[in-house]
Amino acid sequence: MRSGFVLTTLLAAAVMAQPLAAQERSATKAGFALPADGGKTILVLRPSVRVGAQSTGGLFEPNGDWTDEARKNIETALADQQGTLGNRVIAAPDAVGADAALVEEYAALFAAVSKSVIDYQFFVGNRLPTKKRDNSANVFDWSLGSGIAALPGAKDADYALFIYNQDAYGSTGRKLLQVVALLGPGIAIKSGEHAGYAGLVDLKTGDLLWLNADSAMGGDVRTPEGAKKRVAQLLEDFPGSAKPKAAAGQ
Repeated sequence: MRSGFVLTTLLAAAVMAQPLAAQERSATKAGFALPADGGKTILVLRPSVRVGAQSTGGLFEPNGDWTDEARKNIETALADQQGTLGNRVIAAPDAVGADAALVEEYAALFAAVSKSVIDYQFFVGNRLPTKKRDNSANVFDWSLGSGIAALPGAKDADYALFIYNQDAYGSTGRKLLQVVALLGPGIAIKSGEHAGYAGLVDLKTGDLLWLNADSAMGGDVRTPEGAKKRVAQLLEDFPGSAKPKAAAGQ
């Protein structure tokens, strides 16, 4: 019992000891506005969900059962939240064959672009020269390309809502490594990674109009309650939302 208490205490201390990077979570393309009840149609694509464990060495190890459960929970929570998006919402049609491959391609592209926004714009120290805050309209200027108009259901909507979610829960070995690192010469080891991106994309131009991205999200998506919390975080500050919006950074 004593050793278990000590391990729990050290793990808590390790988490507290890790530096918290200042991160801007939400941004909107200059000049874009989406009033509530503006008569626009939003195509909601099936969320891209990956859940697994983080190995001792930090590698992602997918877990099919966790992923299936998380996807079901996130889709249910998203369906419950759609009424708050402020405009007409339609679900993307089921896709097969080449259409399914195209959907997967753009889901992966959205995740890659979102990660680039986090790496090269949301973190102050890493900003690219063309992405620094100033009076330019090009500060938040990212795109998935005009080919997005070929997505199934795109002809019936104005915008597409993408959601990407990846959770890697720290394995026992990873947690023990975190403790060892805490006792070492100031090396910080993070146990677990929880990233989520939600973005609104123009279905004619492919321009990323709004993004809410966080590489340290809360809520255990393997449970309905955790998935509900995660979806609420992802849709925070959604343009035209019927819910009160928090201040958004750029």
